[in-house]
Amino acid sequence: MSQPWLKKKVNALELYTIDLIYGRRAGAGAAVYGAFLQSLSWLFNGIAQARLWLYRHRIFHDQPLGCLVVVVGNLTVGGTGKTPVVEKFARALHDRGRKVAILSRGYKSKSVPLWRKAWWRLTHAEEPPPRIVSDGQRVLLDSEQAGDEPYMLARNLPGVIVLVDKNRVKAGEFAIKRFGCDTLVLDDGFQYLPLKGRLNLLLVDKTNPFGNGHLLPRGILREPIKHLRRASYVFLTKSNGQRDPELEALIQKHNPGVDIIECAHRPRYLQRLGAAPESPGAREPLTFLKDRRVFAFSGIATPESFEKFLRDLGAKVVGRERFLDHYRYEGEDITELFKLAQREGAACLVTTEKDAVRIAEDLACPLPLYYLRLEIDILRGASDFDEAVGRICFPSSGTRSPLPQ
Repeated sequence: MSQPWLKKKVNALELYTIDLIYGRRAGAGAAVYGAFLQSLSWLFNGIAQARLWLYRHRIFHDQPLGCLVVVVGNLTVGGTGKTPVVEKFARALHDRGRKVAILSRGYKSKSVPLWRKAWWRLTHAEEPPPRIVSDGQRVLLDSEQAGDEPYMLARNLPGVIVLVDKNRVKAGEFAIKRFGCDTLVLDDGFQYLPLKGRLNLLLVDKTNPFGNGHLLPRGILREPIKHLRRASYVFLTKSNGQRDPELEALIQKHNPGVDIIECAHRPRYLQRLGAAPESPGAREPLTFLKDRRVFAFSGIATPESFEKFLRDLGAKVVGRERFLDHYRYEGEDITELFKLAQREGAACLVTTEKDAVRIAEDLACPLPLYYLRLEIDILRGASDFDEAVGRICFPSSGTRSPLPQ
């Protein structure tokens, strides 16, 4: 797949770094590069600790907005299955009568051109408003403008406002004034300290809780593990239903008495790209994959879990292609994928829902192309999940501090 030379080199370095973090590289070169990344991790750790200390001691101030704020996030980068949890929580709040807005930074979304920003500053006395992905009635932006996750949430949550802005305080104020929202869900907001949250929902990937234990860039941690104490609830995602006493003991060590909610991402159906929802064959049951020759591709943080879903559903994965997380597909990429699939004798191609939003829907498909729809099942702690929703819909006077003391 043709790419500019520099982009290929950058992608190769990023993939090498990921392999090193996950212990898939060895040798003298890997050891030297690992030592260099470790020195950067110490610096990153110092900055993270100092920033939290400044907020905790009120040198930097967080800002309450006069409404309920729920923070959903994690201690690590990528791969915890956060978006389906945000979707489930926002839907539950909406169904109980709350006016909900999801606030996202729009990671990997297309930036506003510099000339437009400059023109706005010249012609307005205030900052530009956040981008409205959904006004609760219509989806107004595509995935390139909004970012993958905000677009998915907007598409799957009618009645819920979805806004994108790096300044989530400004976005929250906009949601309250423009749409009358009384509940804000801060997507991927555990490290966003300027906006004060009443509940902190922390997600931990049960299959790889904290990586190699190092902070970025030597590991996948954004904060030290001890910051588990900042969580109001801990969601163990990607569970197989079996308890992990060692992991639960570690969580309780840093946050005694915290409620742990265990959940799993469950496949629901296959959706064909480019097909009208009501057309025949647009949606297939999971049994469709049984003994079918499938070519899998994805650009997500943990492609192994997606590929395992396909194998567990009985698919014969005859080929696979992995891209960097949030990779935006060009027409030539898809053309090459179809060629590879046909070469392997695949009957269809399957990708993830997050990847599907980065593929043009009007492309010509010589083979059927589907995405696998996943949703969250609560395996343990369903009463705690209901309690978390209830605390928002019917708040009591007592709250938990969002910052460690």
